[in-house]
Amino acid sequence: MANIVRSGSDPFDDFFRGFFVRPVDFGNAADVPSIKIDVKEQGDAYKVHAELPGIRKEDIHVNIDGSIVSISAERKQEKEVKEGERVLRTERYFGKVSRSFQLGQDIDESKSSAKFNDGVLELTLPKKAAAAAKRLAID
Repeated sequence: MANIVRSGSDPFDDFFRGFFVRPVDFGNAADVPSIKIDVKEQGDAYKVHAELPGIRKEDIHVNIDGSIVSISAERKQEKEVKEGERVLRTERYFGKVSRSFQLGQDIDESKSSAKFNDGVLELTLPKKAAAAAKRLAID
């Protein structure tokens, strides 16, 4: 009876199991960048400024559907790892971002224009002329 045999596992072993092999999370999902925009109404057009730092203009897409404007962009990761180098932490985001918003009036797509300079996308979105109401004659 002098020998004590313990069955099962040690509670401390269970507590620390996998503790040092879990990935370390330095941020949360709220850190994923979003497209910041400013929208102004100037007479018969809307002006939109969207911040897209670090994105090439070839990777930006703007779609207009009536009064809904969608902006999407993709930042691609350039992989350049030198021999003997190991990445410990990266805070730069690579991936796709998008933003959609609705304006107060339909947009005339044929007269719309876009410029991209210094990481800021500038959209000029003329309002579509409102169709005059037509009265139907009843037969």
